[in-house]
Amino acid sequence: MADGTAAGNEQLLQRARELLTAYKDNEALALYEQVLSDSENNYEALCKASYLHCRIGERFADESSKLSHFEKARSLALHAYIIKPEDAESNYVMALSLGCTAMVAGPRQRLAAIYQVKPYIDKALSYNMQHDGAWYVLGRWYFKVANLNLAEQVAAKLFFGGVKEKATNQDAVDALNKAIRYNPDNIRYYYDLACVYKEMKDKDASINTLRKALTVNMETTEELELSRRCKIMLEEEYAK
Repeated sequence: MADGTAAGNEQLLQRARELLTAYKDNEALALYEQVLSDSENNYEALCKASYLHCRIGERFADESSKLSHFEKARSLALHAYIIKPEDAESNYVMALSLGCTAMVAGPRQRLAAIYQVKPYIDKALSYNMQHDGAWYVLGRWYFKVANLNLAEQVAAKLFFGGVKEKATNQDAVDALNKAIRYNPDNIRYYYDLACVYKEMKDKDASINTLRKALTVNMETTEELELSRRCKIMLEEEYAK
């Protein structure tokens, strides 16, 4: 019976991988959760389900729906991390889920995420230096820390003793470029990189990045929306 269950779960995992590749996130998540109902410690299902809850949660407009998905993502990520703390994927989904949860929390929780997320990103990259998702999260982390407003800087010092690690927009650029190097087909990486260049007032770099973004094949509504934003930003950059 155990062998039959294992074989059945492997078939479900294979189908879930195919659905994930085809951008059918809800269907893939349902299969990963089906695997977990039979095998609660299945490491791949825990990591992928956590990742998908983050991705699906971002699509909701209301914060309660977002938070519901993000809290599930964090719980699954923690379970995966307990099973394999010395692995890139568990550390990546821990960083991702903590960051997502912080975005719908209060100001203090968002600041706390700065300290919580970074160690997991560092560990993920120490185990897999070619993990594009981890480089992307690191790029966003650098950009956030580099652009804390005065109130956030004061609060960080008051509650957490300040941010010990220095970060610049150039650090964000370097990390996002590495994310693109290891996965050149993700339009979100280009869009966020162009936003950083825009913040740096590097018009040429922003334009070049946006042009590259518009060559990426788009499959989902999220990608089409990002493409639309890239076109608008490109027009704005040319108009300057």
